[in-house]
Amino acid sequence: MSPRCKAALLGARDTIPMLVGALPFGIVFGTLAVSSGLSAAATLVMSALVFAGAAQFIAIGLIASGAGLLVILLTTLIVNLRHLLYSASMLPYVRHLPQRWRVPLAFWLTDESYAVAHRHYLNADVPLADKHWYFLGSCIAMYGNWFACTLAGVVLGSSLPGLADWGLDFAMVATFVGIVVPLLRTRPMLVAALVAGAVAVAFHALPYKLGLMLAALAGVTAGILAERLARRQAASTEVADESV
Repeated sequence: MSPRCKAALLGARDTIPMLVGALPFGIVFGTLAVSSGLSAAATLVMSALVFAGAAQFIAIGLIASGAGLLVILLTTLIVNLRHLLYSASMLPYVRHLPQRWRVPLAFWLTDESYAVAHRHYLNADVPLADKHWYFLGSCIAMYGNWFACTLAGVVLGSSLPGLADWGLDFAMVATFVGIVVPLLRTRPMLVAALVAGAVAVAFHALPYKLGLMLAALAGVTAGILAERLARRQAASTEVADESV
């Protein structure tokens, strides 16, 4: 097996915990979409072409309430603006890739694949040359899993109409907590996570998930300020040591 195939399979393997967390989330989406009035075909097409769990949940809620197309598009756009932060973070690692790589990776970039791939890119022991194959493997695994779970939800929706009330979507929250917490290795990262969490809770009631965007911006700002403060303290310490 070629190193590229091994890298892709490794990316898919390391994404398995995320697949388990997304599995009930995707099933619940398929169930809710059908019960909200979307046809089975439209539900599957949405998962195939949109591939954004939170935005899809919001979209079907707006569709069920009779919202206009412009409102649906703007709302889902706002929810997905967090991907700008992911893209900016990944840009230094994929800048050298040709467009035929960057376009599909940009489409497949999700919360889950970002968490897995970004951690892999930070591993300096692995050569950069084949890391985009690892990224690709993670993306394809998540994409296939999301579509399959949506299909399962569509099928189960008719036989288990109360499936959405089982609380299965909490598995995704638990998965993210398990992934994010070990990555909080520095004080600025911890400050960013705590501030973002506090803002998300405080502004949870804002419409169109605007609280998530505020939390992301507040977390990034707090992390940057904390990092600058840490650098200044380190510089002051070095100056004091030299003077002694």
